[in-house]
Amino acid sequence: MPNRARTAPAASTTSRLLAAALCLAVSWIHVQDQGGFPGDKTPHYVGVGYYLLEAAGVLAALLLLAAGGRVAGWLLAAGVAFGPLLGFVLSRGPGLPGYGDDRGNWTEPLGIAGVAVEAVLLALAVTAFLTASQTGRRVAT
Repeated sequence: MPNRARTAPAASTTSRLLAAALCLAVSWIHVQDQGGFPGDKTPHYVGVGYYLLEAAGVLAALLLLAAGGRVAGWLLAAGVAFGPLLGFVLSRGPGLPGYGDDRGNWTEPLGIAGVAVEAVLLALAVTAFLTASQTGRRVAT
């Protein structure tokens, strides 16, 4: 099987580098938001979610760089972007169970920075997949 069939969308090295940097930025923003590492987010499930997101951001960056843009890296990068975007909306809107610290706090500077980084990362990942589907490239796992 040719190498191009095993890689995710015809993503250029530049787009993979940018996506990897954005994944690391998402991780860094969330470490800062939790007050450093190990952090202090309550309730417990929110803190665990932060840790999982931070680890996923680092892993996605490594996959995008080391694996030449395999689909797993792009899928994880999309999750690293979408998950906290959803968490931002839920935590500021209706709230999360046992977590009301950010309810209505739509203009927190670190939150705005996170949303901007995550939106660009999500757009990049979606664009990579759309480009692959339009060019007829196979996206293998």
